[in-house]
Amino acid sequence: MGIRKKSTKSPPVMSHEFVIQNHADIVSCVAMVFLLGLMFEVTSKFAVLFITVQYNVTISTNGPEETAISHFHHGIKDLATIFFYMLVAIIMHAIIQEYVLDKMIRKKHFSKTKHSKFNESGQLSAFYFLSFGWGASIIFSENFLSNPSSLWEDYPHMLMPLQIKFYYICQIAYWLHVLPELYFQKTKKEDIPRQLVYIFLYLVHIAGAYILNLNRLGLILLVLHYFVELLFHVSRLVYFSNENRQLGFRVWAVLFVLGRLLTLSLSVLTVGFGLANADNQGFDLTTGNFNILFVRITVLAGVCLTQAFMMWKFINFQLRRWREHASVQTLKKKPGPSKSKAKKDKANGVNGVSSHAADSPRFRKQKSA
Repeated sequence: MGIRKKSTKSPPVMSHEFVIQNHADIVSCVAMVFLLGLMFEVTSKFAVLFITVQYNVTISTNGPEETAISHFHHGIKDLATIFFYMLVAIIMHAIIQEYVLDKMIRKKHFSKTKHSKFNESGQLSAFYFLSFGWGASIIFSENFLSNPSSLWEDYPHMLMPLQIKFYYICQIAYWLHVLPELYFQKTKKEDIPRQLVYIFLYLVHIAGAYILNLNRLGLILLVLHYFVELLFHVSRLVYFSNENRQLGFRVWAVLFVLGRLLTLSLSVLTVGFGLANADNQGFDLTTGNFNILFVRITVLAGVCLTQAFMMWKFINFQLRRWREHASVQTLKKKPGPSKSKAKKDKANGVNGVSSHAADSPRFRKQKSA
């Protein structure tokens, strides 16, 4: 994310700068239109499509006291709901940025690189924390951990409780909102490809689990992944406040590898063994059954390739850090210049960042971040 520079000079109305500076207010007005639509009978039916969760199915349970339980399935109307909550995500992004992150940044004197990373980690830490806590509460309330076979038994899991469906809608909405945020936050051109790659991966995996009725497996894998990512971004925020605190990165490195192994194990167990040995083999759009060999292979291939890609990026990241650390240790072992030589270099301006930036402590700290 780029650094937003506030100017006392008001930009022209509807110009790029005007939209960027006031995008939160503009989006809030659009969201308010849908909320006001609920107040009038003529528009309420239209506004409900955007605000409330659609495709409600009531199931009656037989017993001493007959009760009705509401479940939901997915459909094309979910796009309207996702659009509305994407607007909510943009508003929440702006609130966190203005009232939390910007106030913290004013107390620090970050470089442009650290400024961008601090904003990114601050936003993602808030999202991962809420998503992890919410997802973990759903897993415990639905008893998925106590009964792992529920991940593939009674497939397809087309009917979902309200909290699971709303969780997926919010997840898709959040990662879609990151796309316009690339423009609103003035993201650097060289950072856009990296951002687009991980946005695409999130959307494909979350929407894939939602559409293919693998919502139980997807929920557990998301919570596991979000926990590891939360640790990384919190560790980076702590590192920016005190660069000597790097224990969190070491813990994250171990959990990252374990998380990849556990993700592969659960995916193979559920898709490769559980669904492969299920009785309801076949393809049926009306019942939401996608339990055929081609779909199973595609799902496993997608998960395996993504985990391999993440491990490749992780290994390259660690190797780069080790090389930088080794180069720093090598420089420390070299004998320092004589006092006269140092004074001469300093006088000529070659003893600082201008000529030997790689040798300065400040530069090393920025690279290690």
